[in-house]
Amino acid sequence: MAFFGRYIDVTPNSRLVWTNDEGGEGGAVSTVIFQEKDGATRIVVRELYPSKEALDDAMASGSTSGWGAQLEQLDDLVGVLDANV
Repeated sequence: MAFFGRYIDVTPNSRLVWTNDEGGEGGAVSTVIFQEKDGATRIVVRELYPSKEALDDAMASGSTSGWGAQLEQLDDLVGVLDANV
C-alpha cells in the first residue's frame, strides 16, 4: 500500500507526527513518541481518527494491524545503523 500524507511535527529523537491521507478526509493523524527508560526506548503510538466511522473503516480494512511489522523494521534499521557507528 502506498503512503500519502505529510509530516506535521518531527522532533529528532523524540516525536513524529504525520497525516494519513490515503483515506482522504477520513485519514488518521499518527503520533509516535520515543522515550528513553532504563537504557531502553519506550515507543508510544497514538492514532487520532476524525470519527468512529473512520476508525471502524480502518479496522475493517486491516490498516490498523501493521504496527508490529513496522516496529520490527525499525528495530532492524537501528541495528544496522548501530553497527555502522
